[in-house]
Parts: sequence; C-alpha cells; structure tokens
Amino acid sequence: MTQASLDALNGLRDLSMMKWYVIPLLAIVFYIYTKEIKLARETGDWNPIFAGLAVFGIDFFNETWNGWVLNITGYSAFWTAPGDTALRTMVGWNIEIMFMFSLLGIIFYHTLTDSRLHRIFRIPEQWFWAIGYSVFCVFIETFLNKGDLLVWAYPFWDRTFAGIWLIFFIGYFHFFVGAIIVINLSSIRSKVIAIGVIYAIPVVMNIIGMGILGWKY
Repeated sequence: MTQASLDALNGLRDLSMMKWYVIPLLAIVFYIYTKEIKLARETGDWNPIFAGLAVFGIDFFNETWNGWVLNITGYSAFWTAPGDTALRTMVGWNIEIMFMFSLLGIIFYHTLTDSRLHRIFRIPEQWFWAIGYSVFCVFIETFLNKGDLLVWAYPFWDRTFAGIWLIFFIGYFHFFVGAIIVINLSSIRSKVIAIGVIYAIPVVMNIIGMGILGWKY
C-alpha cells in the first residue's frame, strides 16, 4: 500500500480531528439550501435543489468506488487526500471537499439561463457549462495534485494528455451530466426517484464494503 494511502487511512473519520471552522462552513451550506428551498416554495422551481443533490450524490458514488479500488488492489485508490483536514471522511474525501460539492450543483444551475434553447458557441448551454465547469475542476485538481493535497498513484491517472481526459470524464463531467438529466426530467416525482437511485447505489456499496466486508476507505 502506498504511503499516501496509509496516511489517508490514518485518522480516518476521527472526530478528534474536527476543527471549529467546520461550523461556519456548515452554516453557509445550510443557509444556501434554506434560501433555495424558500425560493422553490415561492416559484415552484426545485431544480437548484435537485441539481445540488445530484452532483453531491454522484460525488458520493465516485468516492465510494474509489475506496473500493484501494481495498481490492491493496495498493491505492485512484486518488487519496492524505493532507491536513478538519475531518477525513474517506481516503479521497474530506469535509472541505464535501462542502464544496454540496454547493457545486446549485452553482451550476444558476449559471444557466431560463431558456433551454439558449446556445453558447452553438453548443446547448447546459452542455457548454458542463464542459466548462469540468475543465475548471480538472484545472484545480492538477494544482491540488502538484501541492500533494490530492495524490495520484496510477500512471494512467496523471497530468499527461490521456490522463487529463480520463480525469475529465470519470472525475467530473458525469457529475454535471447527472444534474442535467435530473433537472430535465418532466415531473417532481421522477426527479425524486432519480435522486433516490443516485444515493441508493453508494449507500448499498458502503453497506457491503464497510459493513459486510469490513473494508476501511
């Protein structure tokens, strides 16, 4: 097992690592969701909430299969986050990352106009911004990797041209694809079902991995 993996497992979900700045960050997330819920009740548009939940849920799935890779290989996950944090929740996930991804879907949604026909450079704007945000996320991740905050162990998951495309598609783009699919569903019921499925998959995986198999990730 790589040293970064061992470091990421050290203090995993250890509440004694918690720092006070988590409280105001949590309050900010609560405020934004509370504000969005209030607006949704007034306008009937619940899509910001669904977009936020979709992106966070798919990130939850990503971090779950990433932990599975660590346990199956006994070597490393695709990415690990062994550095300082207020709480490391999985080997590649921490409380700071979770707060960010809980808001990313809402940010993405509010980038869009009200018109589903709007295009940017002849690309439907939903897909334009999905690509744009994914590129930006990959850009930020490369700097986090360079600073050893996100550690990559596999030669195909790196800063080469092929590696960047892999990170783009597997690391981020499908987050926004999921959000687009959910917000374009025709009814609230279908959106709720879709969100339920998104979360059910990683929940079941974690029950199997952590609960039945006793894996740590």
